[in-house]
Amino acid sequence: MPHDHHQTSGLPELLAPAGSPEALAAAVAAGADAVYLAGRRFGARHYAANFSDEELESAIGYAHLHGVRVYVTVNVLVRDAELPDVARYLLHLYEIGTDAVLVQDIGVAALAREIVPDLTLHASTQMAIHNREGVARAAREGFSRVVLARELTLSEIEDIAADAGARGIGLEVFAHGALCYCYSGQCLLSSAIGGRSGNRGMCAQPCRKPYRLVTAETDEYGRPKDLRTVPGEDRYLLSTRDLSVYPRLDVLVRAPIASLKIEGRMRSVEYVATVTAIYRRALDAIAAGEDWSPSREDMRDLALAFNREFTEGYIFGARDIMARDRPGNRGVPLGTVTGYDRRRREAAVRLTDDLMPRSGDGLAFCIDDPDRDTGAVVRGTPAVRSGMVQLSVPAPVSVGARVFLTKSADLEDRAKRIVEKPLQPVPLDVTAVWEEGTPSLEAVVDLQGSEPLRVRYRPDLAMEPARSRPLTKEQIAEQLTKTGGTPFAIRNLTLHYPGGLFAPLGELNRIRRTFLDKVEEAVLAARRPGEGAVRAARERAGAAIAALERPASAPRNPRVPSVAVYTGTLEETEAAVRGGARTVYLEVSAPGILKEAAGVCREGGADLVWKWPSITRRTFLDAAVPLLPSLYDAGVRGVMVSGLGAADAVRRAEPRMALYGAAGLNLWNHRAAAELAPLFLRCTASPELPADDLAGLAARAGDTLELEVLVQGNVEAMVTEDRLAAAVAGEEFLGLQDGRNRVFPLRSDSEGRTYIANAVETCLIDHLPRIAGMGIDAVAIDARGRGPRYAGDMTRLYREGLDAVARGETRVLPALKDEVKRRALGGITGGHFVRGIEE
Repeated sequence: MPHDHHQTSGLPELLAPAGSPEALAAAVAAGADAVYLAGRRFGARHYAANFSDEELESAIGYAHLHGVRVYVTVNVLVRDAELPDVARYLLHLYEIGTDAVLVQDIGVAALAREIVPDLTLHASTQMAIHNREGVARAAREGFSRVVLARELTLSEIEDIAADAGARGIGLEVFAHGALCYCYSGQCLLSSAIGGRSGNRGMCAQPCRKPYRLVTAETDEYGRPKDLRTVPGEDRYLLSTRDLSVYPRLDVLVRAPIASLKIEGRMRSVEYVATVTAIYRRALDAIAAGEDWSPSREDMRDLALAFNREFTEGYIFGARDIMARDRPGNRGVPLGTVTGYDRRRREAAVRLTDDLMPRSGDGLAFCIDDPDRDTGAVVRGTPAVRSGMVQLSVPAPVSVGARVFLTKSADLEDRAKRIVEKPLQPVPLDVTAVWEEGTPSLEAVVDLQGSEPLRVRYRPDLAMEPARSRPLTKEQIAEQLTKTGGTPFAIRNLTLHYPGGLFAPLGELNRIRRTFLDKVEEAVLAARRPGEGAVRAARERAGAAIAALERPASAPRNPRVPSVAVYTGTLEETEAAVRGGARTVYLEVSAPGILKEAAGVCREGGADLVWKWPSITRRTFLDAAVPLLPSLYDAGVRGVMVSGLGAADAVRRAEPRMALYGAAGLNLWNHRAAAELAPLFLRCTASPELPADDLAGLAARAGDTLELEVLVQGNVEAMVTEDRLAAAVAGEEFLGLQDGRNRVFPLRSDSEGRTYIANAVETCLIDHLPRIAGMGIDAVAIDARGRGPRYAGDMTRLYREGLDAVARGETRVLPALKDEVKRRALGGITGGHFVRGIEE
């Protein structure tokens, strides 16, 4: 396994975003140890500028010449049809010297291990790794670093680092920037609403939209009736603050963390320069042993760069994660409006701090409703008299409105100076020796983390004995030390010059330029694989691509799937079994209910599977794992999990338990299926897969893993640590209502975590013939929270539909669809199976 990079200073690496070539230059200039960026495909920030293949090669060369590592994101979920292009892309990244790739899809990781085993792999935060079992699994799968879920606390991170299975793997955490409301990689809300998938880098940020919290009693099918709005002033119920651990850096540098990551590939060049420089200065001061403390000026500059108010985040146990009053940039408070002159269109503002507006600044005049904020740009630096200033505003503003500085011309000027400051040159120790009039040059370059590099050059220059004015050692030294326009500076020059020789100065300049070009080529080549390694990788890639492009050798035979049902109560379980379910996924925490349900399932000819929450942190695992042997003995035949760490915990504690994979595993392609097959009996295909891609997955996956498709229910679209649902306890129904009056059901798990479901039910009953034709083993209905009537009726309807498919009598399916629709919450949709996702 390629090793993780650690700083020689003992500090964690400072990792900066580079959404464009300009942002890359800013990050390097500001002192980043490494940058992360993406090509034009397969990166999780589709709307950033990103890099073409040629730009990527140039970017990596530029960064390497200045001692900065480059990590390329390949952190999206990938269809089977895209795997050949992913293979080609991974080969290209390897050839151009990429220091590591960040990966979400376990199928892509497997492909990388096959084609380019020397290419360092980092597990993206999109993999939602959140326990020590998950980190240990990543280490065994060849990852050298894990970007941990943002929701973990520092004590959890320390616990993970202390685990034997995680030794040798680097742990990366987010230090600054935007926070996702949902666990990364588990969010389907953007794709459910509008087809733009966060798992494909196209998140439309529905979490920054306004919602109302609503409650209601429910009917016999678990649907809300007579919605009531929960009183509250806040409208942006899913909008988080921005993370900033800057005030606690002195604590984090002592933690077992390999890398501190700044979020912001969609942010400006000035943002990247400002934030990176502030964190760099702080880390350097701590490393130097200074009595460092956070500075007020730095905190203000971080806020001016961009903020939605700051939180120290889950990592420090902060409770102020949410910013529900407004979703956008807050800037920095400037003052309060005391009056408005309509004729002159000027607001009188009383300043509240020592911050003074200047020409070019951006302002926001804010009242309680963000939709009615007024923006303005300062034209000319206004005079300040007795703490008051007159500011031009294009629209009337109310007395008492708060004024914020949202764009600082001064900060942008300082950021530009950071970017324009000459970079520290790479020092060279050069020795020149003359043999028979010809100089031989050797440069020694110190390369980070490896042996010094020696570059030798013998030019085609034979210096002649001088007739009158031989070149002096000083003249030769002056020519050889001119390094302007290159990334180098001659630190030491040793000349073994016999004297008495002559050559035109232009010739000395020529050989110096050629020599420095060769040094640059050698420095870059030292960070790239050798010719033999590239040749072998190309052969492996060719074989892999040929296999990926061949038709499936043993496609699945058509079959009539069995029915599986997700339930949340014993009563729902009983109804599902009576309706004909052959597998029940029961999500409860009480072992007594599980044992009773196991008896119900056994009598009805069904298997009971304990459905674990999507997120299984230490407290849950420590409570759940010891129960497994007795539950198996009581008839619980399997456990359904959403993460590989949880799967390993089950397998280690009770090997007899069958493992079932939930949709949270993000199964998109057959290479991922091959990785899951040794561990799981059955896995759920991603509900984001269109029908054609699902068919492709099924055709190539073979029969080593049972495949299941979610065909009915409000698909789980988010899981979050925000206690939004638990905070309003005791209601039959709780939901979020958006601006189009769609209602997204909420529920909480045994630990209080909130789950948000799609507002419309998926219904694929009329597509059962095609699903059966693909060879899918089971179809699943999500009846959690919908009551026994829903669970029983939906199971019966799908059982009737499958029986009709088996008999070839598909004409009954439209009538069954009508029956489903009459019981659905929010209407029905064919979802991504029918409409696909936006590309």
